[in-house]
Amino acid sequence: MSVGKVSDASFEAEVLKANGPVVVDFWAEWCGPCRMIAPALDEIAGAMGDKVKIVKLNVDENPETASRYGVMSIPTLMIFKGGEMASRQVGAAPKQKLQQWITAAV
Repeated sequence: MSVGKVSDASFEAEVLKANGPVVVDFWAEWCGPCRMIAPALDEIAGAMGDKVKIVKLNVDENPETASRYGVMSIPTLMIFKGGEMASRQVGAAPKQKLQQWITAAV
């Protein structure tokens, strides 16, 4: 599975109403650390397949969802399960750390 994209409009359907756990990467085009972790998230999405869905939400284009979840700095990653935020991580991290965090939460 590859990393998908969500917006303010599709967030509820794609994330809150998803059947399994969803990792949301709150990011922006101009954010260096966000671009740094993108390849790692792609690899994790490929490795974990259907166990978890990974999506990106551009905070510049979708400020409503970002502010609703109190995103102050990016990248901020959140794991949602059953429509609720289950875990949150702020800042870039190496692929191994991201994978451990996601695996532990799902």
